[in-house]
Amino acid sequence: MIQLLRRAHKKRRNKSIGRKVRKTTIPNRIPIDARPKSVENRRHYGHWEGDSLISRKSKAALNTLVERKSRLVLITKLQRKTADETNRAVIDRFRKLPAKGRQTLTLDNGTENAKHEILSVKLGVRCYFARPYASWERGTNENTNGLIRWYLPKGTDFRKITPEQIAWIENLLNTRPRKCLGYKTPLEVAASSCCTSR
Repeated sequence: MIQLLRRAHKKRRNKSIGRKVRKTTIPNRIPIDARPKSVENRRHYGHWEGDSLISRKSKAALNTLVERKSRLVLITKLQRKTADETNRAVIDRFRKLPAKGRQTLTLDNGTENAKHEILSVKLGVRCYFARPYASWERGTNENTNGLIRWYLPKGTDFRKITPEQIAWIENLLNTRPRKCLGYKTPLEVAASSCCTSR
């Protein structure tokens, strides 16, 4: 049955079993436990999750940002998955949003997020970090990354992906009606929410 699903893959084992939790290299990280409980209910627009998609064929990567309420996704190509390039991508995309549309950002513990404090200073966004090997704590982003992989499967060389292709994928996902949104599109929900979020 699992092969019939849009995201068909074998059941993954728990990566934390028999594995040491690596020591974080991210200074002054704020754990997800400190994130406001109101973020969980998805009632307010402006709470995001961030991640990176990597390519085994090259050092190029993709930065993905997903808004929790609307499921709006922003995809940016990175020449390298570094903290500086990641910050440039996030700042470039978030600066185009109103301040109340970028309240929190939940990240994983990858070193590309080591300079999160710069994001807080420049954007006013509060950054929180999920527990190591707890991808479900950023489930919205993980699910969206799976949808992106439908178009850019593992083994894709991200060096060869053009900005036009990325924009096309981003537009497809943001204009696709979603059952969880009452069959509205992420763009429709974001547009209606942006003016009313607190």
